[in-house]
Amino acid sequence: MKNKTSLSHRNIEPENGVLYLVGTPIGNLADISQRALNILEKVFLIACEDTRQTKKIMNTYKISNKTESFNLHNSFSKIPRIINYLYTGKSIAL
Repeated sequence: MKNKTSLSHRNIEPENGVLYLVGTPIGNLADISQRALNILEKVFLIACEDTRQTKKIMNTYKISNKTESFNLHNSFSKIPRIINYLYTGKSIAL
């Protein structure tokens, strides 16, 4: 019988080598989900459009993790490194 306290079919997140697309709130930081916070806290790297905005979320929820800018202007140069991280089993939040 499956554990009824689990809200997910996954046992442990983040899983190795997974790219997580994490929805973050626009406006009210309290609108972020507990699952999103868990992923942001535990992945190898957070690739974000604007590190300053992501730092606001991280500071509010006391998350210390590596961030890297990933946006329209630099994405082509960053994609190979992110794919390499995933191939080596590291999890990334985008």
